[in-house]
Amino acid sequence: MLYLHGIGHFHPENVITNAFLNELGIGSDEEWILEHVGIRERRTVLSLDYITRTKNRDPRAAKEASAYTNAQTAASAAMMALQRAGIQAQDIGLVISGSSAPSLLSPAEAASIAAELGIEVPCFDLNSACTTFGMQVDFLNRMMPRSLPPYILTVQPEHMTSVVDFSDRSTAVLFGDASTAAVLSATVPSRAAFVESRCGTKALAWKKVTIPNGGYFSQDGRAVQGFAIRQMTESLQSLQSYQLPDKDGRFFFIGHQANLLALTTVCERASIHNGSHWYNVDMRGNTGCAGAPAVLSAHWEELRDGDRVAICIAGAGLSWVQLLLTVDEDRVPG
Repeated sequence: MLYLHGIGHFHPENVITNAFLNELGIGSDEEWILEHVGIRERRTVLSLDYITRTKNRDPRAAKEASAYTNAQTAASAAMMALQRAGIQAQDIGLVISGSSAPSLLSPAEAASIAAELGIEVPCFDLNSACTTFGMQVDFLNRMMPRSLPPYILTVQPEHMTSVVDFSDRSTAVLFGDASTAAVLSATVPSRAAFVESRCGTKALAWKKVTIPNGGYFSQDGRAVQGFAIRQMTESLQSLQSYQLPDKDGRFFFIGHQANLLALTTVCERASIHNGSHWYNVDMRGNTGCAGAPAVLSAHWEELRDGDRVAICIAGAGLSWVQLLLTVDEDRVPG
């Protein structure tokens, strides 16, 4: 069991609307976008003027043009998570970061985030692209509790618009930017805890989704979406029967925030009704590994005793993770 003490998110201010994308002249009007991916808006660290002028013709230049660094947005998300956890940055004993598009190949991005928070603790990166948040949780869940510090900070900074070719409508309509962070512990109890985690990788299909050094995001969209729908459905169905003893709670589903139509298909196959499906892809776009945790963060204050949240993620690798978060007020004595 891995305890979740707090979670936070950050979305930049600049909004990419469907109307803006249509004005780029790439054949992506509102009707086409909603029909194919169900996304209305996305956030970006880039200025809209920069996107209009350059269509991001050089992904390396996008880093310089960004309003924020990965470390800055990650630190903002971390401050929210720390506040919700009721602890200070100095209470953190380990920082783990992961991103589909890290700002540096070396050193570990976790170090720059820790520096932004003003702390010096062990830092390393654990990255599996879209499934990074889940992989980080599963990794910690497998560790011996005594080998870990009391509080661990995991962060997922994603500036996906910096690796998007805005002259290609198949990818330009998909992505937004976000960062998330979580305060976790293997030894200090909290009301929310991950009671189950599983992961896997279909490694022979790794070429289906790639971002080469200094290049653009690329994928075999049909194959990746098919894999994601099948895997999220199987993961969700395997978690639906879990019940907390003597608790009358609710069940919610959070999937990988890549495509609203794909998520709707998963819900239909697993008989999840609208009120139990939490998502933000329609207004934030695909924010990579920050998507699912950002949804959980947005609903953090709504969680109540007995609730169960199934987090089922799939993406590049081709990797997948399933997590079950439960809320039990009895874990923390009054």
